[in-house]
Amino acid sequence: MEKTEKIWMNKKMVGWDEANIHILTHALHYGSAVFDSLRCRDTPKGLAVFRLNDHVHRLFNSAKIYLMKIPFTESEICDGILDLIRTNNIGECYIRLLAYYGYGEMGLNPLPNPVDVSISLWHWGPYLGEEGIKNGVRCKISSWCRVDTRTHPPQAKAAANYANSTLAKLEALDCGYDEAILLNLNGSISEGPGENLFIVEGGVLLCPPESSGILKGITMDSVIKIAKDLDIPFERRELTREDLFTADEAFFTGTAAEVTPIREVDQRVIGDGKREITETIQKKFYDIVGGKDKKYYGWLTFV
Repeated sequence: MEKTEKIWMNKKMVGWDEANIHILTHALHYGSAVFDSLRCRDTPKGLAVFRLNDHVHRLFNSAKIYLMKIPFTESEICDGILDLIRTNNIGECYIRLLAYYGYGEMGLNPLPNPVDVSISLWHWGPYLGEEGIKNGVRCKISSWCRVDTRTHPPQAKAAANYANSTLAKLEALDCGYDEAILLNLNGSISEGPGENLFIVEGGVLLCPPESSGILKGITMDSVIKIAKDLDIPFERRELTREDLFTADEAFFTGTAAEVTPIREVDQRVIGDGKREITETIQKKFYDIVGGKDKKYYGWLTFV
């Protein structure tokens, strides 16, 4: 990973190699951390962060679900992100927010420990690769089920939830696929290990409802709004693996994955290989994050 000069830790700019924590940090032992991720893009008006306030607000919502009191305001975190981008002066970047229970007392109860916050950024291309963005990825239906609201809160972007994602990812890679797709405990499609999922069926854009155990993805929300603006019919409904196998198109969305087509699931080619709606949405999305569509400037915070 390419280093940047500084990392933001509790409102202090700390050198990359000095951004350290104690070995007895609570989050390291019990996964008691929440995080969020953003991207900063170059635009004709300079660098811009995509949906800054929405991502920071989701971080605070994740913390609230876990009774974690972040010792800074949302405004302070937003300012910290922009300050860090300016300080490092690296251009386009991926941004990782982390709030975690730090060093204090061990044991399952995290509340006696301080809540620490960090902001890091680095250069990171599309999560599933440029080739994936262009030609789509191969996926496997995972043998692992997506975390359920009765076991972990899926709407919290918590570090603990991603142990589930890691198992699914490792299984997919071990079987020769690019990515996994997780079902929920009822057998319906939920999402990828770190991405929301859409399919296209008969010209209609479909995605699972929140009751399927999906994260409220901000890129997902953006795609839904883009589709409505483009007069592409959209519905939320429970989806089965058979719906996925017989879909005309399918794609992932997320801050890391952006808009990545799915070309194959469990050795079944999706549709006939054409991705008309996917490519239309993908192009509009990149125009928006690249500052080429003034209609969506409200989603951009210029650095």
